[in-house]
Amino acid sequence: MSTILNAEQRADYERDGFVLVRGLFDGDELALLREAIEKDPGIRDHFYNRKDASGLATKMALWNHPGDSVYGLAARSHRVVDTMEDLLGGEVYHYHSKLTAKEPFEGGAWEWHQDYGYWYHNGCVFPYMASVMVALDRTDRNNGCLQVVRGSHHCGRIEHGVLPGEQVGADPVRVAEIVKRMEVVHAEMEPGDGLFFHCNTLHRSDQNRSPNRRWTVLFCYNAARNNPYLEHHHPFYTPLEKVPDDAVRNAGLRFASGDREGFRSVSANPPELRKTVDGEPVA
Repeated sequence: MSTILNAEQRADYERDGFVLVRGLFDGDELALLREAIEKDPGIRDHFYNRKDASGLATKMALWNHPGDSVYGLAARSHRVVDTMEDLLGGEVYHYHSKLTAKEPFEGGAWEWHQDYGYWYHNGCVFPYMASVMVALDRTDRNNGCLQVVRGSHHCGRIEHGVLPGEQVGADPVRVAEIVKRMEVVHAEMEPGDGLFFHCNTLHRSDQNRSPNRRWTVLFCYNAARNNPYLEHHHPFYTPLEKVPDDAVRNAGLRFASGDREGFRSVSANPPELRKTVDGEPVA
């Protein structure tokens, strides 16, 4: 099977650094995916909070390997992996997955950052990395949907450091100049939609001040030829066994089994990212 993107969508990704695919998972698949993520003890037992500058938190769970759970099969499905291999120009492996859960009225914000702002320090030499965010709920401006800067992946990697609060974000001075020149897009999504985005695409989100939950799951991939040279909290190259697209539907409600998924209760940042930024350029 080849990429699910048509030529126009493929060009959008190259130009903008992201592309939104409506109905990446259909209603029946999404119902299984949502229920599995809500009820799986493996996820529930590994929740942690990431607070914003005002103290509000996004609830997180992270796992390194996709197993035979519903969400593991989704991350290994041809529609996702083949598309990632097209976008990244060759074989990919699963770098990690994570749940980001913004609860009603109290879900925290995320500051401007690039994923490669972190992953660079994990020993990944090239930005041959990308993610797909799958909406488990409707995500909109009211409940803190993802915001992306169109074309910002062309800016290259931006220095990152610890911002007020406990998040690591991109140099605010440079970000301010970028958003003067480039369009900020609110990625409003319906349940089952998927947003594919480049690891250097700047993104953030607002707090959830609405009565509606905003849960999303992200599947992150690295090119096999970009194997990290440092040991860190995400895996080295691990061959990825793809599964047919009907595997999610055929699995029914299936949870993680044993410790295959490699759940983590916290995602540590390397020492290089512990320096602070307070409006001044990062060294």
